[in-house]
Amino acid sequence: MSNETFSFLEATVTSFHQAVLDKKMTSAELVRWYLERIETLDQNGPQIRSIVTVNPNALKEAEELDEFFAKHGTFKGPLHGVPVLIKDQAETKGIPTTFGCKLFEAYIPEDDATVVKRLRQAGAIILAKTSMCDFAAGWFSFSSVTDYTKNPYAPEREAGGSSAGTSAGIAANFGLVGIGEDTGGSIRVPSSFNNLFGLRVTTGLISRHGFSPLVHFQDTAGPIARSVRDAAKLLDVLVGYDPLDPFTVAASYTRDAGQYEASLENAAIQQFRVGILANVFGPDDNPEAKAVNEAVHGAAEFLRRIGVEIVEGLELPDCGQWIKDTSLYILQSKQDIGHFLRQRPGAPVKSFMDIYERGAFHPMNDLFHDIAGGPENPAEAADYYKMRVNQEAFRRNILDIMAQNELDFLLYPSVQVLPPTREELYALKWTCLTFPTNTVIASQSGLPAMSIPAGFTPDGIPVGFELLGKPFAEARLLQFAYGYEKLAKPRKTPNLNR
Repeated sequence: MSNETFSFLEATVTSFHQAVLDKKMTSAELVRWYLERIETLDQNGPQIRSIVTVNPNALKEAEELDEFFAKHGTFKGPLHGVPVLIKDQAETKGIPTTFGCKLFEAYIPEDDATVVKRLRQAGAIILAKTSMCDFAAGWFSFSSVTDYTKNPYAPEREAGGSSAGTSAGIAANFGLVGIGEDTGGSIRVPSSFNNLFGLRVTTGLISRHGFSPLVHFQDTAGPIARSVRDAAKLLDVLVGYDPLDPFTVAASYTRDAGQYEASLENAAIQQFRVGILANVFGPDDNPEAKAVNEAVHGAAEFLRRIGVEIVEGLELPDCGQWIKDTSLYILQSKQDIGHFLRQRPGAPVKSFMDIYERGAFHPMNDLFHDIAGGPENPAEAADYYKMRVNQEAFRRNILDIMAQNELDFLLYPSVQVLPPTREELYALKWTCLTFPTNTVIASQSGLPAMSIPAGFTPDGIPVGFELLGKPFAEARLLQFAYGYEKLAKPRKTPNLNR
């Protein structure tokens, strides 16, 4: 089999499938290449530490798909033979699922998460499970299973959490596409840190069944990809109703399900009007915030030059207070994690406090202490229902700004600072609840958002900008990102041979 014209590095689903159709590539060849790269660069060499468990049957499954294509001359599904990296938050039948916690290293689920089933039905191969902080409780990669995950662009810096391994792995070309999960920003933070496209959908478009929860009314799985088209292809497979997750009735509200990739065709980025949310940029007297601001303002100026209408200087009044008054992680997570564990007969523990009291989490996961101090029953907390209502009011305020200014999107830095170094984190420069990420704006207002590569600092550190949309604006977010990607070409491969 000749693969002379196929580029393994930065491959896309489209380029891979075309190579298969041209008989220049097979799924087995691609899987072997990724497995060798994981062995060489993730487990050895620079030791990125993005992979927790490689699927031992991945190569066999690829060979079976190759046999299917050889026999029928057609693909099994839209993701035929595509090797996928999946955050170890999703249960995978027959493959250990740790949720980032060392207590679960021997836990092998009896069934696949709904997302995993959809991927398999579409012909995808679960290549590997990826690193995450313990039970997704944090912005960083610290895990009692993998310790930490390095940023492929700056190994001394954070890969970002909690979908650290998926993002670092996709950035480093350890898989073709990836699945993350986002409660407060766990798809978008690591996507911004790793020069990737990461989409948080309107909650309920994608089933959460089989994913460990953190705040069940904010949790959502979603795509992490090197290209917008690949993200759209994933979304076409992932979105849909699941009777095992009642929140997915939301999928019946959108007309775009199954049409995300198709919506990219003939979509002009110049049709969109974008507002810059000025008061969520970090202070310029902080050098790292200034570096982020310069990259994001540079991206906004590029958008203006290519014909996007930009509205400058908008503000979301009292944004910091709104974020504080809608933050329910401490009140909600203990109950949600415990409910999930009690439903799993094979789980080694049955409550969050079982994990906490055993100290079975990375000591840098400070949110664990906050959750442990929270109530067993969130409804008994005096401000619980007020804070739930605050989330609705927060959403209305944001949408009111968009309506007043006739905007399609709001734009701002995904995170106000550069990826922290581990030295800074061990010096306690940031805690989970003080880290200046803007991703919580979308999460705590229930709106969809996408982190898009803005570019790099002069030192080569990735910066992302966030695009916040209206409810069920996923297709429009993808259209915008696709138009930007075609003209800006922001994706760059990290140099892992340093």
